[in-house]
Parts: sequence; structure tokens; C-alpha cells
Amino acid sequence: MLYWKKEEAFVSEVLKMQERKRPMPVGIEDFRELIQREYYFVDKTRFIRELLDAQGKITLITRPRRFGKTLTLSMLRYFFDMEDAEENRELFRGLDIGRAGTQYMREQGTRPVVFLTIKEVQAGKFSGMIAKLSEVLRQLYGQLEYLKASESLSKQDRDYFMAVLDKTESEENLQFALANLMKMLEKHHGRTPILLLDEYDAPILSAWENGYYKEGIDFMRGFLGSALKTSPSLYFAVLTGVTRVSKESIFSGLNNLRVCSVLSDAYCDIFGFTQEEAARLMEACGVGDKLPELKRWYDGYRFGSQEIYNPWSVICYISEGCKFQRYWLNVSGNSILKVLLEHVDERRREELQQLLQLKDASVEALVDEGTIYSDIREDENALYMMLLTTGYLKSIKTWQDRRGRWWCRLQIPNREVLLAYEDEILGKVVGRGNRVTLFEMLDAMTAGKAGLFQKHLGKILKDSVSYHDTAQPESFYHGLILGFSVLMEDEYRVESNRESGYGRFDIAFFPLKDGAPGVVLELKSAKSEEAMEGAAKKALRQIEEKAYLAEFDRQGVQEVWKYGIAFCGKKVWMEQQQEQ
Repeated sequence: MLYWKKEEAFVSEVLKMQERKRPMPVGIEDFRELIQREYYFVDKTRFIRELLDAQGKITLITRPRRFGKTLTLSMLRYFFDMEDAEENRELFRGLDIGRAGTQYMREQGTRPVVFLTIKEVQAGKFSGMIAKLSEVLRQLYGQLEYLKASESLSKQDRDYFMAVLDKTESEENLQFALANLMKMLEKHHGRTPILLLDEYDAPILSAWENGYYKEGIDFMRGFLGSALKTSPSLYFAVLTGVTRVSKESIFSGLNNLRVCSVLSDAYCDIFGFTQEEAARLMEACGVGDKLPELKRWYDGYRFGSQEIYNPWSVICYISEGCKFQRYWLNVSGNSILKVLLEHVDERRREELQQLLQLKDASVEALVDEGTIYSDIREDENALYMMLLTTGYLKSIKTWQDRRGRWWCRLQIPNREVLLAYEDEILGKVVGRGNRVTLFEMLDAMTAGKAGLFQKHLGKILKDSVSYHDTAQPESFYHGLILGFSVLMEDEYRVESNRESGYGRFDIAFFPLKDGAPGVVLELKSAKSEEAMEGAAKKALRQIEEKAYLAEFDRQGVQEVWKYGIAFCGKKVWMEQQQEQ
């Protein structure tokens, strides 16, 4: 078990953990299982104290997928639930909450708890969504079957309970399943229950993606609203999700809602690993020397003012013998990114391209976290807000303008997320079937193999580019090749239209490793196929005449491949020369 005590006890604790290796909690979302089976555990029980101190009636916390939301709500369940209270108390022995003071532990095991996760309630059509939710509610009611025999419940209560349990309740009445269950629990126990609702927005996102958003949002408005709005049968509620769905579209009339988003400082260090936690975890597992590379791949998120590592990727990385892979993307999928990028206009596409190509590039967006999914196709700002809340962008700065509006500056968080953009953007440009061709083309370019470079580039133009695009001037071809260059991020710094010598080169690749060759490209658009060879030779001469290699010389690059490239429609001609 990995929980942090006082600094002076840390060294001995690390040595003990290294002596007896514990399994990493990959896929473990049940708090009791995690503690009892002695998985590595970064103690976040201070969240219980912070939650009690805040005394909020309804708290909504938005975080990207796989950042520990389900496990955290499971922790709350075992702490507060009246069922098995004495047994559950042992789970918290020695943890932060157990040392926080008796006033907090007095709250342990004192409430009935409704813990419901609806992240799997996703379907291709509305009827499928209702069917899945009906099954999830049947399982929830089944965990509380003792209520069927409760003398505190009326016959009407018991009839409703059995209808949900038997899945015979109407769609209309199913909207009240949460609200009615909490009322029954209060009647039976004489205490108002706690509601823990995990991934509340998963059905809404699925409805948006699959074209039944209006039906889905109407149902969820009734389902959540009946349970939360001024409900006397509610002690407090904690909801988690990926996005904050607009108050107007789902939480209208809910005046006691506290939203803790990725831009909020509240609970900013609870979901995910802080710098200190990640470093101590790596040291405890004997791989502290790999922390700098871990930071590059999986750090970079920012919640409020706190820098955060992706917890899923970190524990998978350690579990898999310290292999850097796209762990988060493999389980969370790119579906939301794929859908969002379908609605990118030309200006936003260029901005995203810049984020991919330039190390410290950023974009600005107006802060509007109350997302209405249906607005994303019309509201270009909503795209960036969705990319922020879903974890594909991070905020590095927020500020308020003179009119009182809040703005944020956004960047791509880390190497893992960068690869997701590469897959989706390049997949849209060259097609899934041409990705291998693209890699081979770039390898040929940097190796000076002009014949292969031309062959692969010609195939991509033939298979993936429209004649409507090629009808534009050479700027189209410039943008196309520049877009491919994101795949060279680890090996080259790519510059475009930069002054060097007596002019500006089109595209240049400056090697990041000593001894690697540089590459400079000069592009021309020919009016006919017959004119392509002459145009390519002219482009190659221009590299020499304008002394474009001056910047390479200044940076000490000894070997440079020079390419003059001419395009005509989907045809390409290439001339090459090596400078040593």
C-alpha cells in the first residue's frame, strides 16, 4: 500500500515496499479491493475531510476519463455507508482521514449511500440507452432488496420498487428511480442518504454522438433533476463526469450546485498524481531514474493551479515494465476527439496544426464551461472547451479581460496526447491505409532517397488528395507537407517560411541529434506536367542562389539534403542534391 506519511518516515517505507513488490492497481476501481489486496495506493482520503469541511449540498467534479473518478467515489461509499460500517472502518486505519481528527471519523458509517455509475449507459439509439439504464437500475435496486420487506415503506413504494427490480416500470416513471430510492432509504433508516453518481454525462455524450441528443437530454434532465432539485431526502451528492453539461440544458433550477472543473482550484490534487506523488511512486518501485521521461509522456495536465500526471498511464507504465505506450488512449479511445475534429474550420485546423508542430505553441479560448453539445457544430469556441475538459488540451494561463470575461491559454499536455492528434489529423489527411506509406516517405526524405520520397508522396497525392485542393496555388502543397512533419517531432525541429541567407525557405528540418542530416524543401506549382521538371530544377537552384543553408551552417549541421519539388495536380516531380 502506498500512502504518504511524514517525510522522515518515507525512506524506510520505500525500502519496505521495494523488498515486497506489490501489484499496481490496473483497472481496480473498488476501494475495498484495493486496500484489502494490498495494491500500491496513493492516499487521497484527505478528499473526505475537504468535502466535509466544504459542506456543499451538490458537488459536480469534471475530469477526463481514467483519472480515478470511480475509485474516489468508491472510497466515499465505503467511508460513509451504514452497511458493514465496522468492517469498512478498518479500511481507513492509518490513512490521512484516520489521522485528521475524531470529528471526521465520527461521520464514518453514518449514512445510507446510493452509489451509481452510468458510464456504460451508451447506445446507438435512444431505446438502447433506456434498456441499459433500466438494467443498471435493476442491479442497484437488487443491492437493496431488504427494502422490499421494510415496514416503513408504503404499498405504493414497494410496488414501484418491484417494478424497477422486474424491469416493468414505464420509461416515464423510470426518470424518478433515483429520487424514489432515496426517499425509501430515508423512510427505512430515518437518515437522509448520500448520492454518489459516477460519469453522469456518459449517456448524454453517447446521445450526442449517435444522433438522439434531444431525447437523451430530456430524459436525463428528469432523471437527475428529480433526485437533486431541493430534495429533502438528500444529505449531499457528489457527481463526476468528463464535461459540465450546461445548467440551462440539464440542471435548470438547481441553485445549490457547486461545479469543480479542470479550471477550479477546489480538489485540484485529488484526481491524478501530483509531481511529488509521481516521484515517490517511481522511487518506491525502484524506477526513479525514469521520471524525466515519464514526465514527458504522462505529465502536463493542469487542474486549477496544480500540475498533474495521468494516473492510469503511470500505473500501466510501471506495470508493463516501464514501456512507454499510449495507455490512456488505448482505453479511453479517441471517439470524442474524432467527432470534434470533424467540425474544425480552416482557421482552427491551422491552429491545431501549429500546436502539433511548435514546442510551446498555444491557442486562446473564451472560458465557457457550460457546454451544450448541440452548439459544438456552430460555436467554434466550444471545440476548445470540449478538448480542454476531455483531456486533449490543458490550460496554462487564465485571465480576465476589461469587460469581465475570462479567457484561457491552451496547449497539448504531453507526448501521449500528441500522438492522438497525429493519428486523427493525419488519418483524415492521408487515410488510414496510407499511414505506413507516410512513415516510409519521411524516412526516405531524411535518408536522401529521392526516388522513394517521390514515389510515396505521389501515392499519397493520388489516393488522398482532391483535385479541388490541388487547384489551389503551392500553399496547399506547402501545408500538406508541413502537416506530415508532425511525425518528425522527436528527431527534427521543423521551420516554415523562415528567413535564411538572402530569402525565405519553404520548409526546413533541423536535426535534434548531432550527426543527423538536415533537410530543406523548396516547392513550386507547375502549370502542366511537361513543365514540372523545369520547375523542380528551378526550385533546387533557388536553394543555392538564396543561400538557404546559411541557417544550417549557423547551427553546425554538416550534412543537408536539398529537394526542389514541383507539383501539378496530383503529380509530383523531384530534384535532389546533397550538401556536405
